[in-house]
Amino acid sequence: MVQGNKERVRVKVCGITSKEDALLAAKLGADALGFIFAPSPRLVIPEVVRSIIYDLPPLVQTIGVFVNENPDRIKEIIRFCGLDLVQLHGDESPEICEEFMPRSIKALRLKDESILEETRPYLGKVRALLFDTYSEEKRGGTGKTLDWDMAVSAKQVQIPIILAGGLNPANIEDSILNVRPFAVDVNSGVEERPGKKSPILMRELMEKIRKINNREMSND
Repeated sequence: MVQGNKERVRVKVCGITSKEDALLAAKLGADALGFIFAPSPRLVIPEVVRSIIYDLPPLVQTIGVFVNENPDRIKEIIRFCGLDLVQLHGDESPEICEEFMPRSIKALRLKDESILEETRPYLGKVRALLFDTYSEEKRGGTGKTLDWDMAVSAKQVQIPIILAGGLNPANIEDSILNVRPFAVDVNSGVEERPGKKSPILMRELMEKIRKINNREMSND
């Protein structure tokens, strides 16, 4: 699947912990919601995620985020919660990712240009690659802005790209126009505090993305 510059940019709101935030994100036009099943201030238990998913409107995709989790446990959570996709944010190999096709997204933290070689083995093994900021301390949710030039270079692999890493209403337009990703992933940039989304920031961000999409599509 080759990404075109004139496609509508999709939006994933990650780190959802409450039904209130999930329903608001869906109402504002989020294409996907992310639920974190790994150590994090935004960790949620499967029972909570299941109850949220059951109340979501149709056609909103749900994504479970896992870090070096046992594959059997991931499959159990997929079935219990009704997840559509899984985002593997640890050291999962292409072979592990392939186990979950066609549900798998692999997150890669961009540290330096060596990441370009790391992307190629995932071709055909994942639905998308998510590019996030590298941090020694955290696997994600750092709030640090990704190096967009490095993300553009890493797009050479023919896999849809989801851009993450410190995205917020102030930088979302520059990030989209510079990288031209298939989708963007927002988390801490639209929060009042870890795990609690800000309605004001979410509305601002979604409105900016809507305007970008409308403008880009009208120029087609």
